[in-house]
Amino acid sequence: MNNYVAYVDPSVMTYIIQAVAGIVIAVGAGIGIYAKKAKKKVSDKLGIDENRNKEVESDDIEIK
Repeated sequence: MNNYVAYVDPSVMTYIIQAVAGIVIAVGAGIGIYAKKAKKKVSDKLGIDENRNKEVESDDIEIK
């Protein structure tokens, strides 16, 4: 019967945590980008204008 004991160095755990965090952030960013693209495509298809009720300010500069 073989008994194996594994030692994981704390620095290895730090790399693993960083890798997992990086993957989570990258997946979240990708989902956000594709969700925004999908929302825009659906809005265009249905004829919904996101800027319909927004006020637009002029770019005029007044010097006093």
